[in-house]
Amino acid sequence: MNRQAQSAVLFVLGAALLHAGLTDLYLRYVKAGLRPLVLAAGVVLIATALATTWYEWRHKRRADSLEGHGHENHGPEDDDHGDHSHREPRVSWLLVLPLFALILVAPPALGSYSAMRTGTALQQAYGYQKLPASGPLRLGLADYAGRAVYEHGRGLAGRQITITGFVALDHSGAPYLVRMALNCCAADAQPVKVGLTGQVPPVLRPDGWLQVTGTYTGKRTKDSVNGGPIPYLRVTAAKPVPTPSDPYDETWNN
Repeated sequence: MNRQAQSAVLFVLGAALLHAGLTDLYLRYVKAGLRPLVLAAGVVLIATALATTWYEWRHKRRADSLEGHGHENHGPEDDDHGDHSHREPRVSWLLVLPLFALILVAPPALGSYSAMRTGTALQQAYGYQKLPASGPLRLGLADYAGRAVYEHGRGLAGRQITITGFVALDHSGAPYLVRMALNCCAADAQPVKVGLTGQVPPVLRPDGWLQVTGTYTGKRTKDSVNGGPIPYLRVTAAKPVPTPSDPYDETWNN
């Protein structure tokens, strides 16, 4: 592609990054903390595209000025900018289509298919925030899982606990509540899983999001993929909820 085409592609790519960074679309690709970098990359690409366009316009104007003064003999270096320059195939503009797809189509977040084919990524945190002494608890799924496994439920026993995640079913139909955890971007997303026992709804739709309320139980199992620990929550109530704006959970590796 010539420089004008390159600058057009850079501009569209920069606009796509700005669009993603100014909306929640970027959360489908990278974790929330990288928003400033996404926006900065978009600004840099648009600035580069505009600078390239200005440079080409200035160069062409200078060449036209020289022609107007009778300088009709061009050196080899001028051939790339003359009227007889090689035209690239128009099919190369198809490279722009994925960029428009990035703007117009939001990809779905990773779900139960990926979760049940990847081992749990539960890790012990450096430390857990102190829990209130009494009352119900609303915890992140990974936070609950870490406390249940590595702190053996300290501070959780006898408390009403609410967590949120999407539903995944293993090959036997056993239900799990899952959040995908990110280190950086969706490409490295890994699941953290919590098994469900107790008053589990009789019909569960994989990938549907649930807000589950229940109590801590010492029951555990091992992940069939990597042997990692999976704690359970004894369910007392569950209700469907909309997919959150940020479907990924980052708290597990803080």
